Amino acid sequence: MEIFISTICLLILAETTILTLKSTHKPLLNSNPKRKIYVDTSALMDQRLLPVMKTGFISDDMLIPRSVIHELQMLADGKDRDKRLRARAGLDVVRDLERIIHFNLEIIDDALDHTPVDDRLLELARTNRGIIMTNDFNLKKVAATEHIEVLSLNELALALKNDYAPGEHTTVRIVAVGSGQDQGVGYLKDGTMVVVDRASQLVGQEAEIELQRANQTAAGTMVFAKVLPDRSEKTSRGAKKVTNLAKRTLTKTKNRKK
Repeated sequence: MEIFISTICLLILAETTILTLKSTHKPLLNSNPKRKIYVDTSALMDQRLLPVMKTGFISDDMLIPRSVIHELQMLADGKDRDKRLRARAGLDVVRDLERIIHFNLEIIDDALDHTPVDDRLLELARTNRGIIMTNDFNLKKVAATEHIEVLSLNELALALKNDYAPGEHTTVRIVAVGSGQDQGVGYLKDGTMVVVDRASQLVGQEAEIELQRANQTAAGTMVFAKVLPDRSEKTSRGAKKVTNLAKRTLTKTKNRKK
């Protein structure tokens, strides 16, 4: 009986120890606070910002200084038509960002004095250990000198751009028949699916193709291409053209003699 009671006590002690360890480690999981991202005028005027934020890739706190909103209003009332339209669209982006649930958006009050908006952003980021989101090249350079991290939509777009140029030639192995008529399916070296016209008969073979266009979808990038004629086919076509040209020349010569 004593052995049984001792065993039960040991089990309870072990369970308690495990629960204690879990409880002490839980705060570590949430020990990293959310970053503070200060958004500038150029980022708000970029129409790519809203779709990016809707994906949920960024869940940090987004902070828009009142001075940035004021600058947008000034540009929206300005004489430059292009900047006026982009600034008005930027004000709409602020309103739409408030409806996204992936992050907290806050418009913070700051002094609307003659301090340049860029200087105000740098000061806020430096004081609060924050990040600046901007497309302004010069602001990014200045932030780098002060060791302030910068998020750039231009750099994000560059990182995600396709490496496939229309007209580029490459070789791909056709691995399956496509869903379209006479289509074959293969994969580029980076795993991107390529749909090749007139390649359904080439399953299991290597084909030289010419890239035509890329289609970006939620499932990824799909590239469309066509099969390039092989050398023998090119040679036969060239020979046929020469023969036809010779025949036409001979016919013209005979007609002139007549």
